[in-house]
Amino acid sequence: MKEEFLKIAICDDNQADIEYVKQMATSWAEDRSVKINTFGSAEEFLFHYDEEKDYDILLLDVEMGEIDGVTMAKKIRSGNDTVQIVFITGYSDYIADGYDVAALHYLLKPVKKDQLFKVLDRAVENLKKNEKEIIIKNAGEIYVIPINEIKYVEVRQNYITIHGKQDITNKQTLQAFAKELDDRFYKLGRSYIINLNYIRRITRTEAVLSTGEEIPLPRGVYDGLNRAIIDRV
Repeated sequence: MKEEFLKIAICDDNQADIEYVKQMATSWAEDRSVKINTFGSAEEFLFHYDEEKDYDILLLDVEMGEIDGVTMAKKIRSGNDTVQIVFITGYSDYIADGYDVAALHYLLKPVKKDQLFKVLDRAVENLKKNEKEIIIKNAGEIYVIPINEIKYVEVRQNYITIHGKQDITNKQTLQAFAKELDDRFYKLGRSYIINLNYIRRITRTEAVLSTGEEIPLPRGVYDGLNRAIIDRV
């Protein structure tokens, strides 16, 4: 994301709701360079998205026609790790579905201006965080790792393994590496740090990632991790 330019999409099958949210988003964007596009269905957006995949923030109604907002978000998230997804819904029953697409937040209708502004501010902060990179020097090679690609980090003896698009093992303590990370990451005891954005399901004994990987949870970690996930959404 370029700080001076943002691209936002609003998708809702109710034209009055589109205009209502767009008016508030336009007010929020008053001192920023922002382009806002609106779509009356998931199908219309996805057709457009095939040509232009450069959206930064998506404001999606959950309850739409043949393709609902959650299903639409899953299609987008499968090829885009950084776009900020905000669901707008008249019901709180859908909040658990946000795990599947790492939704930034849920806004209940009617959307309140101050709440939308706070969520959009958080979205911009996250987009800036996603630009951060970590440099690892290992065995004469240098690796540049976008922080948003890190799924989890594990430690064995004096070595950590960073699990992202590729696995990189380096001689370093978990505590030292944790200082390079931000509040998207949660420490699981002494052995793991996990990226909350990749978690899709947790039990008392494990966290399951979007990749299907299962991370064991130490005793006493579940409640804190569950709260961190809820607070994120």
